[in-house]
Amino acid sequence: MGKKMMALMAAVLLSASTLATAASVSDNMETIAENYGKVLKADSTDVMKEGLQAMRAAAQDAQKGIPTKLISKGEGSAEVKDFRHGLDLFIGQIDGALALANQGKLDEAKKAAQDFKPTRDTYHKKYR
Repeated sequence: MGKKMMALMAAVLLSASTLATAASVSDNMETIAENYGKVLKADSTDVMKEGLQAMRAAAQDAQKGIPTKLISKGEGSAEVKDFRHGLDLFIGQIDGALALANQGKLDEAKKAAQDFKPTRDTYHKKYR
């Protein structure tokens, strides 16, 4: 009986951690979306940098998880690797916009941020 109970508890804990990860990816995507709107409407480099930094942190955190659509595929699947690759591309784009904002180039940083949309659209189509 002890081994069965331990196996059941392990299964429950693994299931719970998988669900928590999925929610985390979703929450991070909401954070990215909220801050993207702020970034595009920013009227100062400080507001721009704050939004970009929040987006970057959320994207990095999302990389640790697996979207709900991919949970059945498993950690090492090509789809999960591609999802994370998309986030790597996105983080690189954020870094480019952040560098412009750090130089005080608000308009250029906004233009760079507008270029996030095709990346988002491509990966949302695949994994949302």
